[in-house]
Amino acid sequence: MTFQTKPAFSRDTDSSIAAQNGEPTPLTHLDQEIDEANAALWCFIRRDSHPYFSASLLHDVAAMQTAMPRLQAARRDAGRAPLRYYISGSRIPGVFNLGGDLALFINAIRANDRQGLRAYARLCIEVAYNIHTAFHLPMITISLVQGEALGGGFEAALSADVIVAERSARFGLPEVLFNLFPGMGAMGFLSRRMDAARAEKMILSGRVYTAAEMETMGIVDIVAEDGFGEEAVRDYIAHDQRRHNAHYAICQARRRVNPVTFEELNDITDLWVDAALRLEESDLRRMARLVSAQARRLGITDTRPAQVAAE
Repeated sequence: MTFQTKPAFSRDTDSSIAAQNGEPTPLTHLDQEIDEANAALWCFIRRDSHPYFSASLLHDVAAMQTAMPRLQAARRDAGRAPLRYYISGSRIPGVFNLGGDLALFINAIRANDRQGLRAYARLCIEVAYNIHTAFHLPMITISLVQGEALGGGFEAALSADVIVAERSARFGLPEVLFNLFPGMGAMGFLSRRMDAARAEKMILSGRVYTAAEMETMGIVDIVAEDGFGEEAVRDYIAHDQRRHNAHYAICQARRRVNPVTFEELNDITDLWVDAALRLEESDLRRMARLVSAQARRLGITDTRPAQVAAE
């Protein structure tokens, strides 16, 4: 199998947000809601979408991000205020994002498909880097975690400027359990929120952490009670509005002082591809069992185990 990628951030693409009067157009996997009162764009994975980063979900996210400058320009031309906050979340109960498409990984590894793995990883880091840099626009990015943020889902949450989590949210990097490591930003983003030694220890542990533990370690910024995550984000934005210019400048300064560069992310994905292609069949079976266990625990429909069962 070969993973087919599209040009994620070419300014010539016209695939998602039509910017008609500064309003986003629908996407298959994403609900986009503009909160005019708070100058915010909320972007949720739809309830009936994949609970992990499938290729189609990644393409929707990339398309939305590509169109963000056009959306801002259209709002300006229509005399509407620019958006100043971007919030990513999920409508899937109990899930922020379970991470990578493990069926794709298993099939690509069995086929020795280096190109397919690299294309998938490249799209993941493009999406994460664009959130990390706030689309190169004067915006603050916020991750709202309601449920489980595992593997690449945790990496996606880490790419934002601010992380708000409900108390029952769980965070983890389970890749070490099947003899791999999280290669789409975990080391870089974690090392900027904590020291490198603790980041490495967390990655090697493979354990799941609570929102309260993440707050104590300085990774989660705000813990809200269950069911009040969106309200906590709105309260945060209301408080932040009058200092938005200062906050955005501080985020820029932080990225300048301690940058996570695209080159760094890309180099690490090459290491990840090399490591993935060294996995043995026993590791791949553990990978398949992990995703099956996640689906059972969360009571969700996940077709990934069935896709690899015949191998």
